[in-house]
Amino acid sequence: MTDFLETWNEATLTSLGLFWMAFWAFGLGYVISAMIQTFVTKERMKQSMGEPGPKSVGLGTFFGFISSSCSFSALSTTRSLFTKGAGLIPSLAFLLASTNLVVELGIVIAVFLGWQFVVGEYLGGIILILFMWFLVRLTKSTKLIEKARKTAQEQEEGDSDADIPDWKKLISSKTGWQRVANRYVMEWKMVWKDVTIGFTVAGIIAVFVPQSFFQTLFIGSGSEDLTFWHILAQTIVGPIAAFFTFIGSMGNIPLAAVLFGNGVSFAGVIAFIFSDLVVFPVLRIQAKYYGWKMAFYILGVFFVILVATALLMHYGFAATGFLPDSSAAKQVTEREFFKIDYTLFFNVAFVFLSAIFLIWKWKTAGFSFGGDHRLSEKILFVFAILAFFWLGGGIMVPIFL
Repeated sequence: MTDFLETWNEATLTSLGLFWMAFWAFGLGYVISAMIQTFVTKERMKQSMGEPGPKSVGLGTFFGFISSSCSFSALSTTRSLFTKGAGLIPSLAFLLASTNLVVELGIVIAVFLGWQFVVGEYLGGIILILFMWFLVRLTKSTKLIEKARKTAQEQEEGDSDADIPDWKKLISSKTGWQRVANRYVMEWKMVWKDVTIGFTVAGIIAVFVPQSFFQTLFIGSGSEDLTFWHILAQTIVGPIAAFFTFIGSMGNIPLAAVLFGNGVSFAGVIAFIFSDLVVFPVLRIQAKYYGWKMAFYILGVFFVILVATALLMHYGFAATGFLPDSSAAKQVTEREFFKIDYTLFFNVAFVFLSAIFLIWKWKTAGFSFGGDHRLSEKILFVFAILAFFWLGGGIMVPIFL
């Protein structure tokens, strides 16, 4: 019993330590994201994206890059763009970019996994979009697309086409920065459940799960001589394992660090990171928006392109000598989390900034405590509360030893 309690305490400290490492990265990313979303409106994006073509795909990618990293927010915006007349390919380009090319995701990946994974994420995100463009052009059904658009239009809630504000005036006004504060708080509201569960699960897996489990699940992990079939198997297992999770793109980065620390290949880890749009909750929401046939079509396209992209990135990095060595990766449990360094000062700064934004939103707009009624969000909420109880209990363990 004592051994379990000590391990519980270690898992809790690992979870909290991982979050401590990442908090300033989340804060910085969300400040940037909130500014961009405030000064580049959805209405402006709708006016700029038309039928499929290099310009529309490029704009879809760019607008996705400067948007929110929250998968559910990206799904909603994608539906809005699609119903307003954007082509399927530019809409999917926006969706892929908004969950793979956003600034905050790159910052968090850099904290946990290093520069190779940042390059892999951004370069791979662009390749994902190019592969999607090719595959959809090759396999699309005009009838299916129009049926999906009609279904989405029926599901679309009233979306105002209000006048687009002048961003130059907005950026120099108190109102503009008040919107930034509100957007920053909303970003945290959208992801706090994913982040809480993701970091808690990462700590539990890092401490409780033996390396032999990863070697069984991800065939060949930890081996110095990986064959193509080992790499392919790991690249397929990554998204399959992710499919049954409820954790979004930001919450699964500490889990990716645990996988890499346990010997999973670069391709397997990249595939896992890319898999936030092939998870079950996303499939269910896509089905609600567009119908099950289109939802499965999009799922199939995304699965094929993420496996192909992860393999291409792995062997591309290997050919150039930049492939990170998972055997040399530091185990998550070996990290020294709490010390006086740049992380401490950055975290203090962003705690202060977050408090200012939180108070500002409370005084100007109040708080909406209405929960999301989607089943997946309710399940996430329950798991997040359980995670808080787990973390609280783990912190208190030394009192009883």
